[in-house]
Amino acid sequence: MFFYSTAKPFCATTLLALGLTLTVGIAAAAAQQPSATAVATAKEVITAKGADGLYRPLVSGVIERTKIVLLQTNPMLSKDLNEVAAKLHADYATRSAELMTEVAKIYASRFTEQELKDALTFYKSPLGRKLVTEEPNILDQSMRTAQTWAEGLSQEIIAKIRVEMKKRGHDI
Repeated sequence: MFFYSTAKPFCATTLLALGLTLTVGIAAAAAQQPSATAVATAKEVITAKGADGLYRPLVSGVIERTKIVLLQTNPMLSKDLNEVAAKLHADYATRSAELMTEVAKIYASRFTEQELKDALTFYKSPLGRKLVTEEPNILDQSMRTAQTWAEGLSQEIIAKIRVEMKKRGHDI
């Protein structure tokens, strides 16, 4: 969670889902090594569905969060830490590709090569592209709808609890 506060474009649920996906999937990926073709196709699927954008900012986020923590303990190091961070950004720019490969292996261990090819065909189709384009908005709207719904449900439950507690002689 070191990079959590710097990953502003992502909501907490996205990062949690990513963490759970990685945690659950690592054991399965280790048990069966997928073919290079399956991994390559899985990478294409990940890119086609727009999920590769989740991994790119992680390295930068870790570097920036580390810099911020170190600056809090010694603000006088600002110039040097900024220079070191800039160098690290350049040195570690390609590291997110490692994570992409590991995630692709997880996909490749869960789906056959043919299933991955079929998924890729779908995500490259007009409907698949529309899904990729619309899904973030649908998820945002769904979360807002769920939050509003839950607030209404909460008020309803509070009212029911108060009625039941009043029957028992408690006024809350």
